[in-house]
Amino acid sequence: MTDRWRPRRVLPLAVVLAGSLVLASCSLPLPSLPTPSAPSPTSSTRTTAPTVSTTAPTTTTASPTNDAFPLPQPAKLYTDLTSPDRTTWPLLSEMPLVPGMVDPPGPTVDAYLNQTIAWGLCTSPIAGELGAPYECASVLVPLDWHHPESEAITLHMKRKPATKQPSLGDLFINPGGPGGVAQSYVDAFATAGLEQYTIVGVDPRGSGESTPVVCGSTAQTQAYFDLDASPDTQAERDALVQGTTDFAHQCWLGSGALLKHISTIEAVYDFELIRRLLGDDTFNYLGVSYGTFIGAVYAELYPEHAGRMVLDAAVNITDNQSVAQTAGFEVALHEYAKWCATDQTCQNLGTSEDAVIAKIRSFLDGLDAKPIAVGSRPLTQTLAVAGIALYMYLGTDGYSNLTGAILYAAVQGDGQYLLRAADYLNGREDDGTYGSLALSFPAIACLDAADKGVDDAWRQWDADAAASPFFGHYMGPNLTCPLWSAQPAPQIDFTGAGDPPLVVIGGTGDNATPYQYAQWMADKFPSAVLVTREGVGHGSYDSGNACIDSAVVDFLAKGVVPKDGLTCS
Repeated sequence: MTDRWRPRRVLPLAVVLAGSLVLASCSLPLPSLPTPSAPSPTSSTRTTAPTVSTTAPTTTTASPTNDAFPLPQPAKLYTDLTSPDRTTWPLLSEMPLVPGMVDPPGPTVDAYLNQTIAWGLCTSPIAGELGAPYECASVLVPLDWHHPESEAITLHMKRKPATKQPSLGDLFINPGGPGGVAQSYVDAFATAGLEQYTIVGVDPRGSGESTPVVCGSTAQTQAYFDLDASPDTQAERDALVQGTTDFAHQCWLGSGALLKHISTIEAVYDFELIRRLLGDDTFNYLGVSYGTFIGAVYAELYPEHAGRMVLDAAVNITDNQSVAQTAGFEVALHEYAKWCATDQTCQNLGTSEDAVIAKIRSFLDGLDAKPIAVGSRPLTQTLAVAGIALYMYLGTDGYSNLTGAILYAAVQGDGQYLLRAADYLNGREDDGTYGSLALSFPAIACLDAADKGVDDAWRQWDADAAASPFFGHYMGPNLTCPLWSAQPAPQIDFTGAGDPPLVVIGGTGDNATPYQYAQWMADKFPSAVLVTREGVGHGSYDSGNACIDSAVVDFLAKGVVPKDGLTCS
């Protein structure tokens, strides 16, 4: 399965974007974007650690490493995955010092099963509101589940205890990414009607405060994000390939073997361990965007423990590549252009849908030749496209602010607002450093997806641009995975056998996960029901749609399964 996500160019970002995006004292509404929380893992010492998918999946059986904690494999698994142009760098003589990587608690999985989770008041930078009843803890998991005697990594998590009885146990949540900070999602998660649950956010391996992906210096990472994503000349193409290769190499030098062990299958083994340590009979879960992939993998591997699970803004879990992610952004752009053509603040962008898009395209083409200076940094065409994409995640709530950001850049030559939006999407902090999402996103996504190589990426770019002339072109080719530093992990051909009812939600105008992905996911799981939200924006729960919220809460709190095909306007 290829191209589930498009690392580097588009992030299926955590849905916690939010807050009011208004900047006072301006005649046009402009964005005042929240700053992503920076991970602050505790460094620790550790010892030195010891082509394309096949046309049909192989049938496999469970592969236990310990009778107390078997590691189930899917009934169908693609294992012969050889992304042809990925570089296999020489084995490092010593594992890099990755924060949170420590000696194992013992030589077998039993040592991990015997941990006691010690919850305490949160003291991290992402602890939440002052005085809020949040508790934090950490847990060790094997770097390599098939070799638990090797190094351990540290996972950090946060919970908001239930406030009503009787308790329904733990509800695990994940905001997306890959690499979104689940602990921060606990702060923002809507709990009305779900007060009987303890809300738990675990930063998956490689992300957030958990043992993170490390990729070179800030300057090296900045150089990667400054690359021209949609090259016009052979020299620009060569620079994009070389810069992407350099970034992948830096991640290998900084992270080493961790890059081989942050697949979603391995993350799901972690979640199963935590479920057992917390004493939950079932795994109750709500995941958004990439979080739906975590949920789908858990349901496939552990159907006997799958509880009430909501998969919101479903990703593509099939090998059907007929709808690229850029198609979702294209739909979202046209919906914005329709609105803009009738809104007074958009008069300078055009009075028809086509005129608005043509004006934005002309602005972006001008940036390619002459970026706008924002202090010591340029607002390039690629960064402007990222800034525009950020607002697509917010749906209609972001329209006015997007208009202001574009007009200030296009008319007044002030690119600070689009640049700030691009930085938020790319995970750049105010101090110029990059948070974990910028690095964990490509690392996890490229391990979870195979590719057909660099030449195919260029061909696919042409196809994307033909199908989605705006975003398909400006987001450029997906070269990150074809040039990555680790071969893909085995990938699941989902069957959904033995699963309880699952609720899959899709938005008809979702920018990052086109609606067809939700339809395909629901088709893959015989027990799934599909719930549809008519509208734009990424993610449906807690987006202002009472029908969706009611369906989710009734299912999670009362076990009432929505009617399959429910549509919420």
